[in-house]
Amino acid sequence: SSAYRADVRDYDTRVLLRFPQRVKNQVFWQISDLLLLTELWSNRHYHSMDEFSHYDLLEAGSHRRVAEGHKASFCLEDTSCDYGYYRRYACTAHTQGLSPGCYDTYNADIDCQWIDITDVKPGNYILKVSVNPSYLVPESDYSNNVVRCDIRYTGHHAYASGCTISPY
Repeated sequence: SSAYRADVRDYDTRVLLRFPQRVKNQVFWQISDLLLLTELWSNRHYHSMDEFSHYDLLEAGSHRRVAEGHKASFCLEDTSCDYGYYRRYACTAHTQGLSPGCYDTYNADIDCQWIDITDVKPGNYILKVSVNPSYLVPESDYSNNVVRCDIRYTGHHAYASGCTISPY
C-alpha cells in the first residue's frame, strides 16, 4: 500500500519478491498449438494478454492476501520442449505461440515477474501463481493452471519450497 502514496517517487526503494515462471502447453487429448494475437504497446513490446499470470502472496495460516502482482504475456515462445516435441515459435517472428509439449520460461529478472513485498512482515506465506486466470485462452483442462509454493520471508531473504499444482 505504501507504493501508492503521493510522496513515493523512487522505485529503487521497493522490496520485490522475484521468481521464475515456466508455462507448458500440456498435451492431453488433442495436440494443438496455443496461438495468441498480439498488439503493439507503447514500449514497443508485443503483448497478447493484459494478465497472462496473476500472483498472490497469502498468509500461510489464514490464506489472506497480503500482496499481489500480475504479468502481461510477452513474446510467448517455445523456449524448451519435452523429448519428442519440437520448438516452432520464437520471439524473432511476429507469431506468438506455444507448441504442444513445449514450455515458455519467464526468468526472475524479467520486468513485472515479481510481487512488491515492501509492506510485508517477515513470516510464512504461500505464493499462488495462476496462469490464464480470466480463462481468456480456451483449454481442455483448467485444473493445472495454479501453482502454490510455501514461502518463508525473513525480512531480508525469501525461501521457496513445496511447490505443487493446485486445482484452485
